[in-house]
Amino acid sequence: MALAGASSSACLRRLNPLLFSAHRRPAWTPRRAARRFCAAAVASERDVFTSPEVAKSFDFTNEERIYKWWESQGFFKPNFDRGGDPFVIPMPPPNVTGSLHMGHAMFVTLEDIMIRYFRMKGRPALWLPGTDHAGIATQLVVEKMLAAEGIKRTDLTREEFTKRVWEWKEKYGSTITNQIKRLGASCDWSRERFTLDEQLSRAVIEAFVRLHEKGLIYQGSYLVNWSPNLQTAVSDLEVEYSEEPGNLYFIKYRVAGGSRDDFMTIATTRPETLFGDVAIAVNPEDERYAKYVGKLAIVPLTFGRHVPIIADRYVDPEFGTGVLKISPGHDHNDYHIARKLGLPILNVMNKDGTLNDVAGLYSGMDRFEAREKLWSDLVETNLAVKKEPYTLRVPRSQRGGEVIEPLISKQWFVTMDPLAEKALHAVEKGQLTILPERFEKIYNHWLTNIKDWCISRQLWWGHRIPVWYIVGKKCEEDYIVARSAEEALAKAQEKYGKSVEIYQDPDVLDTWFSRSINTFRHKSLQLSCSALWPFSTLGWPDLSSEDFKHFYPATVLETGHDILFFWVARMVMMGIEFTGTVPFSYVYLHGLIRDSEQVNFQGRKMSKTLGNVIDPLDTIKEYGTDALRFTLSMGTAGQDLNLSTERLTSNKAFTNKLWNAGKFLLQNLPDRSDATAWDVLLANKFDTEASLQKLPLPESWVVTGLHELIDRVSTSYDKFFFGDAAREIYDFFWGDFADWYIEASKTRLYHSGDDSASSMAQSVLLYVFENILKLLHPFMPFVTEELWQALPYRKQAIIVAHWPATDLPKNSLSIKRFQNLQSLIRGIRNVRAEYSVEPAKRISASVVAAADVLDYISKEKQVLALLSKLDVQSIHFSELPPGDANQSVHIVADEGLEAYLPLADMVDVSEEVKRLSKRLSKMQSEYDSLLARLNSGSFVEKAPEEIVRGVREKASEAEEKISLTKNRLAFLQSTVSS
Repeated sequence: MALAGASSSACLRRLNPLLFSAHRRPAWTPRRAARRFCAAAVASERDVFTSPEVAKSFDFTNEERIYKWWESQGFFKPNFDRGGDPFVIPMPPPNVTGSLHMGHAMFVTLEDIMIRYFRMKGRPALWLPGTDHAGIATQLVVEKMLAAEGIKRTDLTREEFTKRVWEWKEKYGSTITNQIKRLGASCDWSRERFTLDEQLSRAVIEAFVRLHEKGLIYQGSYLVNWSPNLQTAVSDLEVEYSEEPGNLYFIKYRVAGGSRDDFMTIATTRPETLFGDVAIAVNPEDERYAKYVGKLAIVPLTFGRHVPIIADRYVDPEFGTGVLKISPGHDHNDYHIARKLGLPILNVMNKDGTLNDVAGLYSGMDRFEAREKLWSDLVETNLAVKKEPYTLRVPRSQRGGEVIEPLISKQWFVTMDPLAEKALHAVEKGQLTILPERFEKIYNHWLTNIKDWCISRQLWWGHRIPVWYIVGKKCEEDYIVARSAEEALAKAQEKYGKSVEIYQDPDVLDTWFSRSINTFRHKSLQLSCSALWPFSTLGWPDLSSEDFKHFYPATVLETGHDILFFWVARMVMMGIEFTGTVPFSYVYLHGLIRDSEQVNFQGRKMSKTLGNVIDPLDTIKEYGTDALRFTLSMGTAGQDLNLSTERLTSNKAFTNKLWNAGKFLLQNLPDRSDATAWDVLLANKFDTEASLQKLPLPESWVVTGLHELIDRVSTSYDKFFFGDAAREIYDFFWGDFADWYIEASKTRLYHSGDDSASSMAQSVLLYVFENILKLLHPFMPFVTEELWQALPYRKQAIIVAHWPATDLPKNSLSIKRFQNLQSLIRGIRNVRAEYSVEPAKRISASVVAAADVLDYISKEKQVLALLSKLDVQSIHFSELPPGDANQSVHIVADEGLEAYLPLADMVDVSEEVKRLSKRLSKMQSEYDSLLARLNSGSFVEKAPEEIVRGVREKASEAEEKISLTKNRLAFLQSTVSS
């Protein structure tokens, strides 16, 4: 039905386009038309912000403009004007070679939520950003660039190569920083650091020198993870394990002095390492081999080299044949056994992955080529038993992809036990809190079982090891540790005379010493960050630095849970060692990001191989930064998050809902030029019990709900329960404010004819909305700032606005009473839906309750009529049921609150009886058909179980619908007969 004139719904939609509920607004003429105004004249002059009054939806392209404005105003810098202790977060600096991925988006979102919240709380908030020099990654990138020019790294001098790397860094190094800014990161970019900055390099050298002076750094040959292609040792985290098809080789080792039948069969996945065997081990309780313990075994194809047969409980008698070959030069477990038992160590491999002279005839062969040749020779000499397919756990270089080789190499190490002990005590004494708490066990386990730390790497790009050797002297015996080449030469001259010549160690410090690697994986994406980062970035070792004095120790270190021991524990150890203080009070650990497809009850890791990677920048273009951030924040600390386009779509709709709410407010607030109206509006405060008691029921309910929300959300922020805070805000805004209060406020704005009621509703709308924006700002900074700037009389940007006060007054009675009103409205809506009442049709109702309930329900007659689509003139309130109760649908909204809806108002009873009778007949036929199938023995016995179960479920549903339809039909027929 089309309505003409000023009261038409189309006209109302033009005047007030925001309709928050499914039903249309009642056909009445607004008391006044909404008038446009420029919500923020100053902002408009800056051409930064756009008002919802002139934009249909929030334009994501405005985000970069807003960000630049924030930065230009200095909002990202710590402000001491309001006092309070500083709140400091050291950002895990991404690799300078990096490109934005969802791991970055996760940590940026969570850390920015923290920093924005505490900034609004008035604490001097510093989020310290930076990038990492990323030794291996950057060197690889530049080597590939040089290769494209036909140049090898070794064609250049070290100085020439590092010059080319610096040129690359200056050209491309800011890419990742600019991408992080796109996520809304409110870092203090004036303090941005790079791990090869002069100050940070000085800190790294100082740390090395001090540890060496304390006897905690030493040089030695140990087993390391070696990358044959990169020609360097790599850290554990730079090694990725993948399950790959391979073989298990069974080989005969003859027992020296025994008969031809005296041999032991050994199962190995790497037969080429047998040239490095130094012993054969069995479990002392394994009776099969007890007679051979103490004898010698002959290593195959070594021209009779003998090794002892020993017993050790480490050997698993159930694995393979129960016999273990000990190759300490090429297996980490064997290496520890050899050191424990005092066995020699043989290295059979060169640093390029070829076998060395120890391998005899196989010398010079590539390790995998030698494997095939060796097996062929074992078969020929009848020493091969069998070869079986076997799934291998292959260690590969995260950077180059080649198989990592455990290899004995001369490296620099840090003694970790005394450092680890202090880091353990920090958690035990409560100086450091790990969130979630369950990760303390992992932290404690790693530190309790810690090994010495290999800190040297064979690269050209990085912090050069501050060690100098004496020309003509052995490196192990004569070396000098110094803070500079000049200091090293002076020390050398003092000891060896003026003619002495020195040269610096060619290696650089491990990415854990000069930086640590922090993974936020799709499959193996990574960030890197210094173990000295929390204090070196603030001026250490200069303890008089103003930044060090003001901002150290930091407050929170936020990172992924899979990096707890690789990075966090080392920072704790270094912080305590060099500053005497734990470097941060809290460690907040987030989970990995997975896709939404369920495999083994969880999403899959994102990887290019699976094709399930979601690019953050593409996501931002489609859904907006705020929707992405809100989605990522909804997870729980330490638990992996399944990311899906459905979640992103939902939260984009949430952004639009906020925008439309802002549009509604702006169209229903006084003109900016109406100073008198604004004086009245802004004079209304709701921070006292008295002011709350004076409010009508819907206003008192929504303000009380807001005050409760502020308390809960503030507590969640303080406890770092960001997912809880996000859900609380979302539910209140959408479920309470938008769906209920905004709808209820229309009765004041458009129909009351009471200026004071209208003004009060405007005050409440503004008060609640602006506080929702504040609560939501840390999660969704862009849309909240845009909306905030659109509201009149804003004295400051929302990014630096004061956080809402807590412990504000609450009227619990209004909560209960409005819930009763809601129950009544929902009951009426359900009946209308059940009887398919036309949306535009207004019906009558009789509300029955005790006098005290009728008192507050009847005062909100207009709200009841609007939200239930009742004829406001035909709503009756009584303590007794109406006379036509037997011809009405009875609703029990709550104990002591009922309603009666006359059937005649909703449907043509006779026609409805006919319609339901036909429907019942059809439903009965379908039900009978389902029962016939279930009663058929052949169907139940032969059909798949899931098919039979599906038919049973359909039959059960059909039976329930038939019962409901019969009851309704009986009720209708009774009203006709009466």
